[in-house]
Amino acid sequence: MSDLGLNDLRPNPGSTKNTKRLGRGKGSGQGKTAGRGHKGFNARAGGGVRPGYEGGQMPLYMRLGKLRGPNMKKSMPIGPFRTYCVPVNVGRLATAFEAGAEVTPEALVAKRIVKNTRTPIKILGGGEVAVALTVRAQGFSEKAAEKIRAAGGTIELL
Repeated sequence: MSDLGLNDLRPNPGSTKNTKRLGRGKGSGQGKTAGRGHKGFNARAGGGVRPGYEGGQMPLYMRLGKLRGPNMKKSMPIGPFRTYCVPVNVGRLATAFEAGAEVTPEALVAKRIVKNTRTPIKILGGGEVAVALTVRAQGFSEKAAEKIRAAGGTIELL
């Protein structure tokens, strides 16, 4: 058997087609107008309607409602003006801190509950708290504040 060389490589039979040779005379079947018909927008060089054009009918992308985004006043803010809080449930505080402990953003970072103190922290009401804690954070949900006070603790907004 002879060695296989680059000169022996061929595409699989039927996998390639010859390109249409447009505008090469009447006999080719694609002469003169090259399959574009007579006149009109689509016959011109660079002609043809844009994607989504529906012949003057109101296009689908304009008929449908728009999703929220950062592009208008009514939209949900995204980017530099978005306010974001790191959520922490009271149940997590109860397991991480002893009775009478002071819960601050720095203490939460030390216990690895939150990553850093750069983003505001909001205490949420998930779980149960049975120990009295002094909790200092940037935000509290009503349920969380209720549960901390019921356990004999205090809350302070930063």
